[in-house]
Amino acid sequence: MKKVIRMKKTENWALALCLAVSLVSCSKDDSGTSSSTSTTTPVTTTVCNTVPTVFSSNYKSAVTLSADCTTVTLKSKGVPDHVTPYWGTGNALYEAQTTGQTVNPGNLQEQNFVMTIQINPVSATTKEETSLGPIGMALNGVAIYNDREGGNVPVDAGTLKSFDRAGAHSGPGGLYHYHFNGDFTSKDDIKLIGWLRDGFPIYGRKDKDGTYPSNLDSNGGHTGATADYPNGIYHYHCSNVNYMNSGFYILKAGSYHGAKGTFTF
Repeated sequence: MKKVIRMKKTENWALALCLAVSLVSCSKDDSGTSSSTSTTTPVTTTVCNTVPTVFSSNYKSAVTLSADCTTVTLKSKGVPDHVTPYWGTGNALYEAQTTGQTVNPGNLQEQNFVMTIQINPVSATTKEETSLGPIGMALNGVAIYNDREGGNVPVDAGTLKSFDRAGAHSGPGGLYHYHFNGDFTSKDDIKLIGWLRDGFPIYGRKDKDGTYPSNLDSNGGHTGATADYPNGIYHYHCSNVNYMNSGFYILKAGSYHGAKGTFTF
């Protein structure tokens, strides 16, 4: 007769506990080596495609914004939201040129502007000179240019005649752009005008306290608090020098403070 051995309940629980401990102690990690513990590391996903408020609250609806973790991309058709003779007669936003001024041939045309800049720009070790073409984007999506014209020469008296009261004119391909401050960007004030390709903002002639800044560097900027950056940031101001007694004030001359991003058109 076979002898049947019956285990007590307490022995069953002890055996189960022993087996569980054995399984855990013999588990292997991803590298194939034995591990005495079994842990689970939670997987977290960082969402960083939200456009920072400083951009979304200032750029107008004509500018489409998107972002990743480090950059913001701005897209626009590059046309003004205000009157100018460069719209051409028949357009609802056409107005006659200011008395004494002329108009370049051709009406302004839609463009395909795409500018990508750093969300948190830093000073560049080597300052790159701004060049012909778009160096930034105004809040309405219009391109910002420096103080140079074709041939990389400063705007002369003849070229000055072609600017409308926005401090802008149209060039080859109907590309409308600002060289100077004007009635629709900033005049004798502290208004934000837009951002340049290096990711730093540009403001009007006055500082946050309503005074004309006296400590601008050779590139037209300085570091300090603004309405949009209360903790301080390097930022540009348009010149406070009446250019050739024209009543216009240059938006930007000299080099970028930071490394420039991309601008395609």
